[in-house]
Amino acid sequence: MANKREVEDGRNIRRTKTALRNSLIELMKTRSILRISVKEICDKADVGRTTFYAHYQSQYDLLEEIEIECQTVFEETLFYNLPLRNYTNKEIIQMTEKILLFIADNSNSIQTLLSENGDIAFQRRFINRFIILFKNTKKHYTDNSVDEETAECYSIFFVHGAIALVQYWLKTNMHKSIPELAKMLVSLTNELRQ
Repeated sequence: MANKREVEDGRNIRRTKTALRNSLIELMKTRSILRISVKEICDKADVGRTTFYAHYQSQYDLLEEIEIECQTVFEETLFYNLPLRNYTNKEIIQMTEKILLFIADNSNSIQTLLSENGDIAFQRRFINRFIILFKNTKKHYTDNSVDEETAECYSIFFVHGAIALVQYWLKTNMHKSIPELAKMLVSLTNELRQ
């Protein structure tokens, strides 16, 4: 069992890491990671550089940790245990609402990570996970009249459009409710199939 000092040290580390993450995300709202220094991150977080280097090797290391955590939570929440079966329109809307809720709950980080200042490699991985989800759910709730290559093209087209729509939604302070946006996305998917 951890003693009181170890528990307090753990809390301090979590607070410090959270402050550093929030600082980097705030700085990335206005410029690329390539133009952000460790000193700027530390100044914004009110943390010494020695403390920063006790946890991270560079600003890129910090960004990578944020991206990995975001991707991991996203995948654990949405993709694992997704049964391969036929889905009703209502189930697809519910899954889409779940995705949008995750995005809304993490809007500050996700909006920044998916912006023009975010890491392109992360954005590709993030988008590719959506394409895989879309293809897997699509082939289990549609007929098989579309060949694999065409389905791939539809998936890419839809996912990039959906990501752009979600980015717009975040930039406009989520002006549509989650159920409204989920229905719109599923409706666009259904129109794409026809």
